[in-house]
Amino acid sequence: MSDLILFWHRRDLRISDNIGLAAARNRSASVVGVFCLDPNLLERDDVAPARVTYMMGCLQALQTRYAKAGSQLLILKAEPQHSIPALATALSASAVFWNLDVEPYSQTRDLVVQEALQHVGIETKTFWDQLLHAPDEIRTGAGDPYTVYTPFWRNWSSKPKAEPALALTQAVGLTESEQQAAMKAGAIDLPTAKDLGFVWDNALLLEPGEAAAQARLETFCDRAITDYQEHRNFPFNTEGTSHLSAALKFGAIGIRTVWAKTTEAMAQARSDEAHDGIRVWQQELAWREFYQTVMYLFPALADGPYRKPFKDFPWDNNPKHFQAWCDGKTGYPIVDAAMRQLNELGWMHNRCRMIVASFLTKDLMIDWRWGEKYFMQRLYDGDLSANNGGWQWSASSGMDPKPLRIFNPASQAQKFDSEAEYIRAWLPELRSVDTEDLVTGKILPLERDRCGYPAPIVDHNQQQKHFKEIYRQQKEK
Repeated sequence: MSDLILFWHRRDLRISDNIGLAAARNRSASVVGVFCLDPNLLERDDVAPARVTYMMGCLQALQTRYAKAGSQLLILKAEPQHSIPALATALSASAVFWNLDVEPYSQTRDLVVQEALQHVGIETKTFWDQLLHAPDEIRTGAGDPYTVYTPFWRNWSSKPKAEPALALTQAVGLTESEQQAAMKAGAIDLPTAKDLGFVWDNALLLEPGEAAAQARLETFCDRAITDYQEHRNFPFNTEGTSHLSAALKFGAIGIRTVWAKTTEAMAQARSDEAHDGIRVWQQELAWREFYQTVMYLFPALADGPYRKPFKDFPWDNNPKHFQAWCDGKTGYPIVDAAMRQLNELGWMHNRCRMIVASFLTKDLMIDWRWGEKYFMQRLYDGDLSANNGGWQWSASSGMDPKPLRIFNPASQAQKFDSEAEYIRAWLPELRSVDTEDLVTGKILPLERDRCGYPAPIVDHNQQQKHFKEIYRQQKEK
């Protein structure tokens, strides 16, 4: 029997610190990677061209890494439930290994693939890799899932974290005849994002691939992480955040590698402020795991709200208001600057994500799912769990001990963009406007006309009262 193991990559586009891949190599030197371009994912209406461009770049880098390790990464473009078993059968593979995912579609897909492989006598083995703690590992004292972050963090942070897994080395790839068999079974050359119909001509915030992600982690943990608490909320200071979100979404870097680097930085920190900065970033990693854990345990979150008052919330859903929000033409400078950053970069600063989400749901009274989908259509780091969790937090429909939270765009701008640097960077037509007017949003009508900038489409104070009243009525129902 062949000792060939196929390793099915999905959200782990790297050969180092990859638990499933390390387990495959530990069992056999004959390890070949495979990635399936799944039409069930690529043909959805919420796929961002920037995200596909980053993913394809990661796959290109991964193929190079495999070649250096002595093996190869095969590419399929078909539904996994058919193409993975067909490839494994054609190569007489003894087993297919893969790392699990939290998303509802992934769970369903994996079960179908597992059954198909077992039906033809091929072993399957799965692992948890994208989290420091598997979803069922963090429970309350009563054994229930956590639905509030803070106690989750206390439990999660108290548990020991695994060390990074060994990188793939000295692997054995396919013979020439096996490569021919793989091609007959559907293996193709790696296409570009444009080949797949996704055009993104702007630069990406982070270069794709494992090496770029590792370099970015080193740079961030060398200095910026110690100032993270102080700088993370200021959107003009782009170096205040790690920019690792896309790498973590696609697994271009392993979470154990990331955690190990934070503990190393903590050991080298020489002040309370530095320790606090590192700890706050570690808490952000825990937020990532909290959202992924609840998505796994409460899959209905992917389609609807957690809180009862939002099950049948009477959203206004004004399409003109939604389009103005998408285009960055609401008349609120901080909101519009953030939306234009999203449209041009395929990325938005986290503070601004909260501001624009609050504005869409609480000021414009538009269903959070509209905004969630628009973000996924644009973000190069778009991740179902994180995006859904953030939107439900902002809309007050999710797991949050303080459900009614409303951001005032003016006070947010005054606090986090006091010199209007961010606003001016993304709204060039307003560069000559007085700073005080920009951060308060109190731009005179004549000035707006001169700059070609729209009047506010709603009144924040009125809409805040309106939302609170509707929310009160829903709770009473």
